[in-house]
Amino acid sequence: MSKVEQNEIIGQSFEVRPVAGRIGAEIRGVTLSSQLEEETVSFIREALLKHKVIFFRGQHQLDDAGQEAFAQLLGDPVAHPTVPIKQGTDYVLELNSNHGGRADSWHTDVTFVDAYPQASILRAVVVPEFGGDTVWANTAAAYDNLPAELQKLVDGLWAVHSNEYDYAAYRSKPIDEEAETRYREVFVSTLYETEHPLVRVHPETGERTLILGHFVKRILGLSSTDSAQLFSLLQNHVTKLENTVRWRWAEGDVVIWDNRATQHYAVNDYGDQHRVVRRVTVDGDVPVSIDGRKSVTRKKVGPASQAGESA
Repeated sequence: MSKVEQNEIIGQSFEVRPVAGRIGAEIRGVTLSSQLEEETVSFIREALLKHKVIFFRGQHQLDDAGQEAFAQLLGDPVAHPTVPIKQGTDYVLELNSNHGGRADSWHTDVTFVDAYPQASILRAVVVPEFGGDTVWANTAAAYDNLPAELQKLVDGLWAVHSNEYDYAAYRSKPIDEEAETRYREVFVSTLYETEHPLVRVHPETGERTLILGHFVKRILGLSSTDSAQLFSLLQNHVTKLENTVRWRWAEGDVVIWDNRATQHYAVNDYGDQHRVVRRVTVDGDVPVSIDGRKSVTRKKVGPASQAGESA
């Protein structure tokens, strides 16, 4: 039996076509803009919460301003805390492969701050002829499929997340000098350290999701060795193929993901071909652990403080 969902809203017919078994669906029949009816926006939000990542083909009508305006229908757009926005925009982060924009390691966006984005909206501008796919993983499914005893262990654990992480260690290929310089001078221009629970309660669905990814610096209360081993074990559960969906980009595609319930990875297999995607994020909420405690930022150090002066 077909799993395609048919939806009739204000005279329009929408289709939701699952792409993988545990995560991801393509939505057909929606033209994204800031003029969408409230019912259509609600339909998009419901699909996002259910499928965690939703795909829209051929949204060529969107430019930078249109992408930002559409994002406002989902919440309050927010700029990246350290990386400068694209010139002429208010919130757009451009990832350009010619300037080191290759996010080829598993992560959840901006978990080094407390209220990290609830959602990300990514638009394909330049797509390589081959390669350059993105893969997402469902962190709610990963938690649900942990053995019960492992769930009990991680339910009470917390971790420190930081934007000062081992940049080279997570990359699938050796990094070039330009990328390393950009990381040091831009991405860590303000240093953050934030404590998050390993397991958060999703504020809208009530699901338990794992907060991991490459911004994790250490798991609190464990030795460095035990922390690294447990992190690796849990990450492997998150990125099991059964929990993932892979998307082959075409120019004009737009992808929206629930950043509270996913990780993602941009596959760096396209060599010297050019790839440009542009992202707008929607402001999030402070994670809450199973026992009701909230995440907290422990360190925020600007350039002056790093030089030994007060922030």
